[in-house]
Amino acid sequence: MMLKLIVATPTEIVVDVWAEKLNASGVHGGFGVLPRRLDVAAPLRAGVLGYVDEEGVERFIGHDEGLLVKEGEVVRVAVGRAVESDDLAALERIVREEFLQADEHELAARAALARLEAGIVRRFIELEREP
Repeated sequence: MMLKLIVATPTEIVVDVWAEKLNASGVHGGFGVLPRRLDVAAPLRAGVLGYVDEEGVERFIGHDEGLLVKEGEVVRVAVGRAVESDDLAALERIVREEFLQADEHELAARAALARLEAGIVRRFIELEREP
């Protein structure tokens, strides 16, 4: 029995293949998915998803955060960005340098936005207090 693996970003289907099994990195640790196991929905952290294709060849997909849903024989993975490669070392470097670094920039941007919003709220409160 095989799994239908579909990996999608907002703009494209990156992978649409049959796989024997796959391994992923969830927010609570790594886990494997096999065809006859229970259905699952799991949030993914940025990392590398590995799968074994129909010919028994191990393949890899570097991705940022997303969601994996297994329902029956279909596994759908939705992520912001994904790159497929046979070179595991290159994918790990891409994930570390691009995806995780982008997350740090996003956190910094969110913090800056929160400070701006707090400043605006403080200013409105001050304006309400003025006669």
